[in-house]
Amino acid sequence: MTSLVAPRSRSPLLRRDFALIWTAGLVSDAGDWLLMIALPLFALAATGSPLGASTVFLVELVPMLLTGSFLGVLVDRWDHRRTMIAVACLQGVLLLPLLAASADRMWIVYGVAAVESLLGAVMNPARRALVPRLVEAPELGRANGLIAVSDNLARLIGSPLGGLAFAVWGLPGVVLVDAASFVVTAGLVALSRARVSAPASAADRATDAERRLLREWREGLALLWRNGTLRTLSVIAALGSVAQGLFVVLVLVYVTHDLGAGGTGVGVLRGVQAIGGVLGGLTAGVLIRRLSPRLLIGVGYLVFGALSLLTWNLAPVTTALAVYAGLFIAMGIPAVATEAGEITLVQTVTPAPALGRVIAAVTTLSTGAQGISLLLGGVLAGLVPVVPVLDAQASLYLVCGASALVFLRGPRT
Repeated sequence: MTSLVAPRSRSPLLRRDFALIWTAGLVSDAGDWLLMIALPLFALAATGSPLGASTVFLVELVPMLLTGSFLGVLVDRWDHRRTMIAVACLQGVLLLPLLAASADRMWIVYGVAAVESLLGAVMNPARRALVPRLVEAPELGRANGLIAVSDNLARLIGSPLGGLAFAVWGLPGVVLVDAASFVVTAGLVALSRARVSAPASAADRATDAERRLLREWREGLALLWRNGTLRTLSVIAALGSVAQGLFVVLVLVYVTHDLGAGGTGVGVLRGVQAIGGVLGGLTAGVLIRRLSPRLLIGVGYLVFGALSLLTWNLAPVTTALAVYAGLFIAMGIPAVATEAGEITLVQTVTPAPALGRVIAAVTTLSTGAQGISLLLGGVLAGLVPVVPVLDAQASLYLVCGASALVFLRGPRT
């Protein structure tokens, strides 16, 4: 009995190779947050127009939408560990043109932002697809929860450092720090080892050699449609992304207008979400040993929706920023727990050879849905009161939760 319980209680961070990949992700993502804060600030200062800053976000979004799912095919063809090393090195080198950026060379800023977005669309599915080769199956859910902790720690560390570094050193200083983070990332991944999949037979290798990238891309999309669990999960993830896109736009109006907290309040509330994200990752690691991914997704969305409804309708009672900070932290817990449940379910039901392209396809679909809702939120914010739209946004989370509990199927972890 003891031999069965011990492996389940062991933290994946005690596994050397997972700890290296986890740390590499933390370093890389923290560097990314530095740049994500600094580039829009540089564009705003250089162009004197908010349009210049918004263009940075646009050029990061569009390339990934157009090629994200196709890049997942390449991830499946390549060794995930070597892919991460190569991509990290490329990310570091291709940042360097930003050292020559200026007000009359904004094309450098937009070009680098687009390229880094594309490389990130390779790095993320490669890391996610590598995780099942680093831990045992009972540890998979906890491992994904810990990656969510890493993602939010990176945001918590990188966001304020990005603003500070840009103020002290300017864009060149931020670029050099971020480039160094990619070098460290590549080194940490290089030190790791992953279980090697069974070698393909000669016939399999011949078949692989004959396959075309476009065919493999179509096969990945077809798998999403054929597999009922993946199909349902994709729809739920897309609806959740619509709700998230509406939130990103409308929360600015809600905090500044309904709460009267101004830009400082927006910064505080968006920042403390990362605290909830860290707590959510730790909570998910505990819960996923007791709950199936389906329950974690369903209950997570329901709690997220209920907390959102409470938050958006609390202004007549209180506008104290501390109260909303607590609610935003609380919302981060089910949000990240839900994300951990989703990626664990994808990793569990997807055949290993197709994992990279499936992750990339689901991510691309979710990003596209969020992009559309960002535009929708911008339009609605100027036409109708913000609270009813935010109530609809929260209700989408409730729909996602109910749909997960009713329609999702999948093995327990």
